[in-house]
Amino acid sequence: MPQFRFSEAAGLLGVSDDTVRRWVRAGQLTAGVDSVGRKVVDGAELAAFARAQAAQPDDPSDIGRSARNRFVGLVTEVTSDKVMAQVEIQAGPHRVVSLMSTEAVRELGLKPGVLAVAVVKATTVVVETPGGER
Repeated sequence: MPQFRFSEAAGLLGVSDDTVRRWVRAGQLTAGVDSVGRKVVDGAELAAFARAQAAQPDDPSDIGRSARNRFVGLVTEVTSDKVMAQVEIQAGPHRVVSLMSTEAVRELGLKPGVLAVAVVKATTVVVETPGGER
């Protein structure tokens, strides 16, 4: 069963070690001890906690679609020439970059500060783990 030290859990959740300790004291996470006596959190419990804590804004478009990977965020940068543009969106801790036509950027009114939804539909998603099972 994978286990994560408090510092590793904090890094994965984007919080401080102290925040993880507070969650353990409050009973929101359960701490165990690894083989060398360090406090750890069970990987499956941490994954469920991370999912519950993920505060992703609702998709404002109210449109049904088959793509399940939607990242709601703010446009942070638009780099454009006559034909093509690069649009960056900050969606929570995720930076999503899209290449599109400059015409599409104009039609959508994309500029820094605009609320946008990056919809990702890919035929291939690569999943990696550091060193296999922990």
